[in-house]
Amino acid sequence: MLLEVNDLHVTYGRIQALRGVDLVVGEGEIVTIVGSNGAGKSTLLLAVSGLRPIRAGSIAFGGEILHKRPPHERARSGLVQVPEGRRLFAGLSVEENLALGGYKTPRSRRNETRLGEVFDLFPILATIKERRAGLLSGGEQQMLAIGRALMAEPVLLMLDEPSLG
Repeated sequence: MLLEVNDLHVTYGRIQALRGVDLVVGEGEIVTIVGSNGAGKSTLLLAVSGLRPIRAGSIAFGGEILHKRPPHERARSGLVQVPEGRRLFAGLSVEENLALGGYKTPRSRRNETRLGEVFDLFPILATIKERRAGLLSGGEQQMLAIGRALMAEPVLLMLDEPSLG
């Protein structure tokens, strides 16, 4: 299994956001988590990414225990999240935002190839690559956020509210 979440518990102070969550994601699978606002979908992704501490349970990625590793190590191992609200660098250009997504291999031929793949997937980004991210429409920003995540060559891509914008 690519990702295994077992008996996960997450709290916000005294409020229990997740209680006993189990999730298994195999290689090549597409898994969707559906629920109402406040059901814990974003909290689950934040916990898997290491951005929200867990109270109990375990998280394994590629067979390795993950829940004690810091977020940057999780990202370097190929666990990449597109957060809700995109969180782009508004003052930087489209191309600069994408370059930051590929920071693991800066200025390499591989990064140029990935950039071309992102532009093939989202052709509008190629035409506006010099524009500042903060000036893009909501849909363009969402494409940029997903493109930035793809630049990191994810093994597992987690999208939080991908239809936003």
